[in-house]
Amino acid sequence: MSINTRKVPMKNLLAIALFVVTFPAYSQSPQKVGHADWEYIFNKLPEYRQIEKELGDFELMLQKQLDSKRQELDGKYKAYLALPKDTPDPIKKDKETELAYLQENIRKFQQDAQSSMQAKQSALAGPVFQKVAKAIEEVAKENGFSYIFNPQMIGGGDVLLFSDEKFNISDLVLRKLGIAVATSD
Repeated sequence: MSINTRKVPMKNLLAIALFVVTFPAYSQSPQKVGHADWEYIFNKLPEYRQIEKELGDFELMLQKQLDSKRQELDGKYKAYLALPKDTPDPIKKDKETELAYLQENIRKFQQDAQSSMQAKQSALAGPVFQKVAKAIEEVAKENGFSYIFNPQMIGGGDVLLFSDEKFNISDLVLRKLGIAVATSD
């Protein structure tokens, strides 16, 4: 599973900036802030090793299929190059059409394989992400945390992993902007 720690989406940067600006202003009681490192947590989970193994096996299977398609293309291309010079044009044209079809087939297979790989990763990791997110929320609530941040970014993941709704100032901001907000009381 590849982990990308360099991308920070603009919306996450805005959320952090808004938090930093509004945190002291609206703090009426001491707030407890923590962080949970997804990468560290995932690396310790037994499911992580199983997910990596299944993804590796799946990727190997796809790679073998791609290699087979490429070998077929190579063989047919070599046969095309070995055609005698006096081969009639319709036969040459037929072989060229077949080669173009095989190349397109390989290109499409690569795209489909990438989509399949992403779908497999989501299917395997999704339940584990939910399990970890639930555990983070429970730990945060049990220990009185107002906010839990992720210091490491996973594939453009969230910066804020948990926030206590009582510190949500969205409706206050909307009212400040002159937008009527229905109360949910």
